[in-house]
Amino acid sequence: MWKTVAFYLVSGIIVEGLISDPADGTIEVLLRTIMAFSSIATYLLIFKKWQYFNQLYTAIFICENFIMTLGTATEGLYFLMVMLHQEYSEEIAIGIGALLVGWYIAIVSYILRQAFGTKMSVSVILAFSYFVLTYGIPMLFMDI
Repeated sequence: MWKTVAFYLVSGIIVEGLISDPADGTIEVLLRTIMAFSSIATYLLIFKKWQYFNQLYTAIFICENFIMTLGTATEGLYFLMVMLHQEYSEEIAIGIGALLVGWYIAIVSYILRQAFGTKMSVSVILAFSYFVLTYGIPMLFMDI
């Protein structure tokens, strides 16, 4: 579990450092990690499955790491397209990013559905709320 968290922190700091100020990016990634930990812990307490914390946390963070790796590759592709003066480089990068977010929500939804035995609609709502909590709140905090 801790190896996946360490990979997430390092890759997240790299990605956020490329997007914004490295110090702000580091703080945002740390806030996202805290929110992820809190969200998963809250879900497990609500569903009374605390004994599965390590497995669920590891599964979700492996997903996060996979998507973060693809996000890093997308940023590299965007940089290359800008250097080659590709006309629609920004639109392509945003499209790939939106696809990755949708895929991320689908994977987390599947993981939560398997962990809690809920209906698909409930797991999608949980995955979307997890996404908003782990990415939205730290972004709002950083904007203050």
